Amino acid sequence: MVLVTGISGSGKSVALHALEDAGYFCVDNLPPELLRDFIKVESLHGVRKMAIAVDVRTASSLPSLLPVLQQLKAEGVRVRTIFLNATTTALIRRFSETRRPHPLSKPSEAGDPHRMLFDAIELERDLLADLRDQSTVLDTSQLRPAQLRLWVRDLVGATRSGLTLVFESFAFKHGVPLDADLVFDVRVLPNPFYIRELRPLTGKDDPVAEYLAGQPEVIEMLEQIDAFVRRWLPAFEDDQRSYLTVAIGCTGGQHRSVYFVESLTARFAEAVTTLKRHRELDGRT
Repeated sequence: MVLVTGISGSGKSVALHALEDAGYFCVDNLPPELLRDFIKVESLHGVRKMAIAVDVRTASSLPSLLPVLQQLKAEGVRVRTIFLNATTTALIRRFSETRRPHPLSKPSEAGDPHRMLFDAIELERDLLADLRDQSTVLDTSQLRPAQLRLWVRDLVGATRSGLTLVFESFAFKHGVPLDADLVFDVRVLPNPFYIRELRPLTGKDDPVAEYLAGQPEVIEMLEQIDAFVRRWLPAFEDDQRSYLTVAIGCTGGQHRSVYFVESLTARFAEAVTTLKRHRELDGRT
């Protein structure tokens, strides 16, 4: 079972549609107190993959959700919880564009609509804080729907026996990902952007990779990040983490950070289940 939850406006409908396309039986806004009975009934009907969206629309039932999830795990149900998050600025923009009310807003009250929306989002963050701490977090602030669909499919498709290691490249100019557990800044390294023939390429391309691999400071930082993650990975596993997201940032998220993510993913792939994301590149048409 995949539980999809998170902040309103962060893309739960997109995630649920991606899971439906991947063969999951999907239900939106199921009250938590019905979760165990629903799974039992659908299992009797032969349904083996289910995705259920739960959010603040069932706020009064949220305190019972985490105990129910623990019971399901104890009964042998494989449960993955994906928490979709976004910056308040991004959420306000989305609600303004769609003109949909926030589930916790009170339109009948007089006052500044922008301020009321801000307060509703912050209240929702507080209500969902415990659930967020127990989930794999995806920051959708900068994601296009195609990217989110891709990342969700990657998450549920990962074969896990313990912790899954996620390497993510990003551009600092668009903000640090909210889902990052560890953040490394590679902006101090030589930038292929300033070499005319490398500028239109990315860190996935051989000419860029060859250029960066030829810079001693690049290799030194790559080795140090590799060593740091290897040193502390067992501690994160012992902490019962399901996912560890290591974010690598450069200025534009196109060359250096992408090269680092590609290189680190290749280095760790044999030792642990590993995923890679390129926030500024994934889903480009």
